Amino acid sequence: MDRIIFGDNQFFGINHMSEEKAQAQSEHFKDLSAIIQVIDTAYDAGIHAFMFNTHERVAEICDHFRAHPDRYSDLRLYPSLPYAHKYANSVNEKGIVGTLKDVIFPGSSAGEIFGAIVRGGKSIIKQDMIETMKLLIDIELRMFRDLNIKAVFLQNIVTDLMLGLGIKEIFIEFTGYIKDKYGVEPGFNSMNMPRLVDFLLECGIENPLVCSSVNKIGYLMNPDKSSYEDTINTKPFRPMAMSILASGAVSPREAIDYVVGQKNIRSIVFGASSRAHIVQTREMIEQAWELSAKKAAE
Repeated sequence: MDRIIFGDNQFFGINHMSEEKAQAQSEHFKDLSAIIQVIDTAYDAGIHAFMFNTHERVAEICDHFRAHPDRYSDLRLYPSLPYAHKYANSVNEKGIVGTLKDVIFPGSSAGEIFGAIVRGGKSIIKQDMIETMKLLIDIELRMFRDLNIKAVFLQNIVTDLMLGLGIKEIFIEFTGYIKDKYGVEPGFNSMNMPRLVDFLLECGIENPLVCSSVNKIGYLMNPDKSSYEDTINTKPFRPMAMSILASGAVSPREAIDYVVGQKNIRSIVFGASSRAHIVQTREMIEQAWELSAKKAAE
């Protein structure tokens, strides 16, 4: 996995600490050109790995990548799916048939959709979760076609719901499907890393890749920070850290020193909007890891 991965929350007005800041970000990145400018800044600063939720606007970003293959020749992507809000909003606006028409059966009429369901829509008629999951994975990953995907993550809303229900088959089938069909690493986003890691190991998933909030003040770390520290430093899995700045509550230097101090973390996901913050954060992460490696070697 890449050591530094650039996240996308800032592009789509997601800020867990401030609705006002989230709205300002949403307005700022209303135009695709503003998003591409930040992506190019990160790329030129040496960050070539990006984690994207499957937000509908990410399709435009992927179109831009495909249109400029030389510009992004070393691009590495880490999609996180499904983007649950997209489906919920679509059902509210267009109803179930309208959502099926746009998402699963584009270009089909309502009659054709109904006919397809009656003839062979096993996953919809029988509510077969495994087949539905595979179908949604294929749909969501269409936007990343012909691009370099390194890992595919199950979004935390789905991960934690399935974890709470204790449905092992979803995790096992997701892992196998991503590996077998797409030939990349499966990963899991979660708001409860300790419980998820234990559950994945119980499922027989070896050395799982788990991305979760890891920060000095325990922000969005359930059930508590000490459980995370124990899990990260003792369990056989690959931890990735996000929300390291706790939405701005922790200074970059403190945040990075804390995360790098958890010896088994090898990847950090962060987002920023300005060139200064992007470059500064990347340099601090690299310096912290170099210092950590030097101390470990002594």
